Amino acid sequence: MFKKSVMASVAGGLLLGAVVTTGPAHAQDWPQRPVRMVVPYTPGGGTDSITRIITEKITQTDKDIQFVVENKPGAGGNIGMTQVARSKPDGLTLGMGQTSNLAINPIIMNDMKFDATKDFTPVAVVAELPTVLVVKADSPYQSLADVVAAAKASPGQLKQALATLGTVGHLAGEMLSYKADIKVLNVPYKGASPALTELIGGQTDYMFATPVSVLKMVENNDLRALAVTSSKRIAAMPDVPTVAEQGYEGFNAVDWKIIVGPADLPEHAVQRLSKAFIEVSKDPEFIKRMEADGNTIVGGNAQDAQAYLQKEQMEWSTLLKAMQFQLK
Repeated sequence: MFKKSVMASVAGGLLLGAVVTTGPAHAQDWPQRPVRMVVPYTPGGGTDSITRIITEKITQTDKDIQFVVENKPGAGGNIGMTQVARSKPDGLTLGMGQTSNLAINPIIMNDMKFDATKDFTPVAVVAELPTVLVVKADSPYQSLADVVAAAKASPGQLKQALATLGTVGHLAGEMLSYKADIKVLNVPYKGASPALTELIGGQTDYMFATPVSVLKMVENNDLRALAVTSSKRIAAMPDVPTVAEQGYEGFNAVDWKIIVGPADLPEHAVQRLSKAFIEVSKDPEFIKRMEADGNTIVGGNAQDAQAYLQKEQMEWSTLLKAMQFQLK
């Protein structure tokens, strides 16, 4: 009887040991296969490029984490982010979210398939990318004040080129109109290239564009940069003042990139990914590549990413509602 009891206790102990070690062993085994990183925009664009740089660098930092980048464009980034939100929370599907699909679209679009405040687990904020207010090189406007003065003198006559409706560039222009109390005529295009071509040709008067799309044109004296929309000047254009410096305190409109997974992402996966990105964010080569295109590295851990996302969502929501902005 005693022998049976001992045997039962030993067996029970072994079973209990197996149960106790299953969790940590499973955590150590993550990821069991390459992580799918969803880019909610087309290949070759800014978000796609940054995502591929990030995933390459994370793999170099933690060789056991491999990625497969998948482009799922459409609906202003909503299609790809919907897939991320609805994926299994096992740490094997992530997405590169950004300002438009996680902070702007939920306020200006009615048919949202996900709740941006509840359906994602923030992992790391990658970087911030402002827009740049540009005019053609021979424009009479030498400063932001000149643009505002011209708009006030002729309400609704100044033409603002838009690469696409609903983007940070579009919203930066709307924010300026709201804060400066001006009315302008928005001229939307199907992308930055045709918008910039017509700006240089004189068909429009100004535009808020991404730094990478205008850097060469500014250097070649095709365009003149008047302001950047971040809270601080950027390394790629250190001589260009911010909008805030030119009389609009607190003005900040940036396209941030944030790695997210579905809600309830496993903590071990979140922390491991966050740790890997923190290391990447300190890499001089990575910083140089990002800043060359006008980005500013944000960094921080997963908790910092959560706080950052909540702050940005609240600020954009407050602003857009105050503006009574509607996507037309």
